[in-house]
Amino acid sequence: MIKNILIISSNYTGHGHKSITEALSEKFDIVPDVKIHVVDGFSLGGNTLLKVGKMYGPITRNSEHLWKIIWDYTSVKASFVNHLIELKIRTRFLALLDEVKPDLILTVHPNFNGSILNILQKNSIRIPFVTLIADLVSITPFWADPRADYTISPTVEAKEKCIGFGVPADKIKVLGFPVRERFYSHTPKDAEHFDPDKPLSCLIMSGGEGVGNMGKMAKTLIETFGFNITIVAGRNEKLQAHLKKTLGKKYGDKVKIYGFTRNIQDLIASSDIAFVRSSPNVMMEAVSCNTPIVITGALPGQEAGNPRFAEKYHLAITCDSMSDLVPTINELLENNVAMLKEIKKSQQEYVDPQIPENIVNFILNIPDEELQPAGVSRDVSHLNKINYES
Repeated sequence: MIKNILIISSNYTGHGHKSITEALSEKFDIVPDVKIHVVDGFSLGGNTLLKVGKMYGPITRNSEHLWKIIWDYTSVKASFVNHLIELKIRTRFLALLDEVKPDLILTVHPNFNGSILNILQKNSIRIPFVTLIADLVSITPFWADPRADYTISPTVEAKEKCIGFGVPADKIKVLGFPVRERFYSHTPKDAEHFDPDKPLSCLIMSGGEGVGNMGKMAKTLIETFGFNITIVAGRNEKLQAHLKKTLGKKYGDKVKIYGFTRNIQDLIASSDIAFVRSSPNVMMEAVSCNTPIVITGALPGQEAGNPRFAEKYHLAITCDSMSDLVPTINELLENNVAMLKEIKKSQQEYVDPQIPENIVNFILNIPDEELQPAGVSRDVSHLNKINYES
């Protein structure tokens, strides 16, 4: 029986991997006799690899073009990158296995699938291995390793991509995208609550890293539509200070500006519209709060397919540029905000608060006979001659 689980996550490559880990941890924690141990995969590579992980924020904030180059290059060099990460994390990872002695390894970051499976395979260590994909549509090859016992996919679209990368269909389980419980706890606002005589309350955010034309967008929404605006600048302290200096001084109480905040669910749920980039985590959190979404951009690579995905299921509307902003809002507001109401209804039909619990139950109930071929050991103590300077 699976009782001890090692989760490989990430603390610095956006906030999505950490949020998914928290969503699952909330459910693992209430299961008797089950323990979880969460580790930032980049920390297993020491300071060098940790610095690489911390570069994600500055790169995606300041140079999407550079990020696109990195995404494209690593996607065609997946086996090479896996090998490099394997060499960097091997010593600490084997020490971690000896310390934690997990019954199962769960990864929620793509960089630690092939690399860890390489280590396990080369050292004849048999520990059940499950991957949970943290993207919706545009799947990197790093997510898809046929050696994993199971790959948990959030969408049918992601499953099809994994099959295309060579993962057997019977090893892929479509169980949805896990969202933290507090995003489900708000009572959905009735679709008829919109008051034509009252300014709409709108939230503008751009993920944990705070990128995009949030100031220009807020100015347009206030001056054209009279909306009340809340902006979340995330970890981008420079942007937060700039927005407070410019917008706060000009518009006063019409605009509120926050940095990284832990009550983001309250800000989303209290908004009539959320203007967000297509981070899968942020999008699914807004859907869970039943707040209509206007998608204002997508990070090249892993987010490229998300706007069309959201429109396919009527969860959002896409605004591709600032020049499209006013026509997009007019489309949402016309016919007594008919489109806003349709989006809210589609979100209510799409959302499933049971997803985190279903994922946890699936993992805990994988039959032992599916996971333990004869003659292969889980014991790693004989490998653990650790040199932490290596």
